[in-house]
Amino acid sequence: MSQFDVHRNAGRNSAVIPFVVIVQSAAFDDRRRRIVVPLVATAKTQGHIKFPPAGVNPTFTLLGIKVILNPLEMTSVAVDALGEQVGSLADKGDVIVAALDEIFSQAWG
Repeated sequence: MSQFDVHRNAGRNSAVIPFVVIVQSAAFDDRRRRIVVPLVATAKTQGHIKFPPAGVNPTFTLLGIKVILNPLEMTSVAVDALGEQVGSLADKGDVIVAALDEIFSQAWG
């Protein structure tokens, strides 16, 4: 299990949030939980969910599903509660970190 690995959402709302991405540093791999950010299926939002500017909510395509990163809903999940690993966004790690930086460091209001 590595930073930016993508897992199926094994919890409720999996139709709207089909995947989560691990954002926790490998420095904490010995812990029993992982900090994850939901990846929301854009086709399921239909304007019902309002997202901040695109820098905070980049989009990706996983298994043919267009998803949007929703870091304002990040959470901690037990390792044994994570669904199957279905991919990785390691090549988009800088984009994800920039989105997290925006909500933690750049929010001046």
